[in-house]
Amino acid sequence: MDYKKFLYEQKKREKALKSKATKVVVKEIRFGPQTDDHDYEFKKKHAEKFLKEGAKLKAFVFFKGRSIVFKEQGQILLLKLAQDLEEYGKVEQMPKLEGKRMIMFIAPKKK
Repeated sequence: MDYKKFLYEQKKREKALKSKATKVVVKEIRFGPQTDDHDYEFKKKHAEKFLKEGAKLKAFVFFKGRSIVFKEQGQILLLKLAQDLEEYGKVEQMPKLEGKRMIMFIAPKKK
């Protein structure tokens, strides 16, 4: 009976710790290699909102078909986004090409 009580107490402690743990939310923003200025500004505004809410941001440039030749443009776009969002978050992972996507992670700054 004592062992059962111990197991019960242990489960109770684990449940309490689990409820206090923060859940990380990851929001995604997708760009094309030739995203226009207006579209960029619109998506940047959403990125600011996500970072203010405390969610991590996964920004990526998706290369369709032969647009993979514009790798530099994709990287410039992501670095520009990182620079614009500098006051809201810090870059967790620099732009890295994975298949047909160039991915960058931005974590929100602590309040």
